[in-house]
Amino acid sequence: MIDYLDETSELKPFYNHFPKIENFKSQIEEKSSNFNSYGKRQVLVSELERQYQNFNVSKTTLNNIELLNDSNTFTITTGHQLNLFTGPLYFLYKIVSTINLCKQLKKEFPEHNFVPIYWMATEDHDFDEINYFNYQGKVFRWNRESSGPVGRLSTEGLDKVFDLFSKEIGTSNNANFLKKLFENAYLKHSNLADATRYLANELFQNEGLVIIDGDSIELKKLFIPFVKKELLEQTSFKKVTETNELLKDYFVQVNPREINLFYIEDNLRERIIFENGTYKVNNTSTQFSESEILTELENHPEKFSPNVITRPLYQEVILPNLCYIGGGGEIAYWLELKSSFEENNITFPMLLLRNSVLLAIRKQAEKADKLKLSWSDLFSNQRVLLDSKTKDFSQFKIDFSEQKEYLKKQFDNLYTIANQTDKSFIGAVKAQEIKQLKGLDNLEKRLLKAEKRIHKEKLERIVSLQNELFPGQSLQERKANFSEFYLEFGNKLIEELLTELNALSQEFKIITL
Repeated sequence: MIDYLDETSELKPFYNHFPKIENFKSQIEEKSSNFNSYGKRQVLVSELERQYQNFNVSKTTLNNIELLNDSNTFTITTGHQLNLFTGPLYFLYKIVSTINLCKQLKKEFPEHNFVPIYWMATEDHDFDEINYFNYQGKVFRWNRESSGPVGRLSTEGLDKVFDLFSKEIGTSNNANFLKKLFENAYLKHSNLADATRYLANELFQNEGLVIIDGDSIELKKLFIPFVKKELLEQTSFKKVTETNELLKDYFVQVNPREINLFYIEDNLRERIIFENGTYKVNNTSTQFSESEILTELENHPEKFSPNVITRPLYQEVILPNLCYIGGGGEIAYWLELKSSFEENNITFPMLLLRNSVLLAIRKQAEKADKLKLSWSDLFSNQRVLLDSKTKDFSQFKIDFSEQKEYLKKQFDNLYTIANQTDKSFIGAVKAQEIKQLKGLDNLEKRLLKAEKRIHKEKLERIVSLQNELFPGQSLQERKANFSEFYLEFGNKLIEELLTELNALSQEFKIITL
């Protein structure tokens, strides 16, 4: 990611245009020529209208859906799993980045329209990754079995999670909002896809966010030619394997299968494999000849699900999309895919690293000031931070570098003598030098330890503050749930994010609420 953000020449073959405002003009032109089917837009709009049928939709969102009929309308897309109650905070940051980029592009290119899209990962089957959320150090988990695409999963059993969460957050106005939000999302919708749509729609509908579920017969009909090519020619495997060889000096995020498709039903999502001239659904007795699987594709496209390699292609086939916004791992695996897109004659989108944020409340910022801690200090490794601050608090210098230099000079004199006598004496001098330098190291460590005892109270306050901001010594955005901050700040939380974040800025933003 550092090399990508630095636009190093080695990585330039693996992406289209770097996400700078001036580069969007070229991306718009390319996507316009590549996504020029009005019929495809009609299918997209019709399907979105169907998916939103039973939801209260804002005028802004309805208008954005309607705008997708126009050839001068483009999308900016982010995608995320169906994490319970949004999961970690960066769910919000992805969507806010997407919304804010659309606003920025509209100012720069007023003749075009830009629609923010949240692509729900409804066809994933990694239930253990999404069935919980953290709230103030406690884990609220939905305990049940799941084997098929999670979007189709019944919300049965979430009433127990709701009861536990409700008891935890109190009875304030913001707490009552969170309870109602959870109840309406998960207890009044029959499957996880609809529950997640309700949740994201409630949080962002005033910003015109459009939420799409790719687990759709009509949308997958548009993808049939590409699925067919994947089945018959194994395009992705060949192209991504070639790319991964070129990227071998980096950690490869994903490795392609020979066929990068799953076969799905309500309680099934298994790989399609090709063996001895037969297409088989892994871990089942289902199998097809070539003609049979192509007939199955034509009759039931909804049963063919893209994996991590082909899902991006599916997204870009059905959306007039300019840019994908994701985390570091996501952007890294998208960089493996450009040659596969080129082979399928689909425009490769711009790739933008999502905003990253540390949320701090004013009391925490005041504590940091009192302890003379910079934000840079707080991002440090905790052991390194405590050592550094102990040295700052101490009345004297906890550094024996001068003594070590003096000692080395004394031993230089001894080496001069040693070189004039029996060679065995040199070894004795060297051993003594190592021993005494090690002794000084140990004394320095013991002095630091003694000073830590003296400044124990301040250091404990530093540890407490850093642990609040970095739960589990991890980035807050990867652990904490939005409800912790919504409970105290209500709508101000999302308003501040929308105001403070600049999608095209790559700085780590610190927001004090």
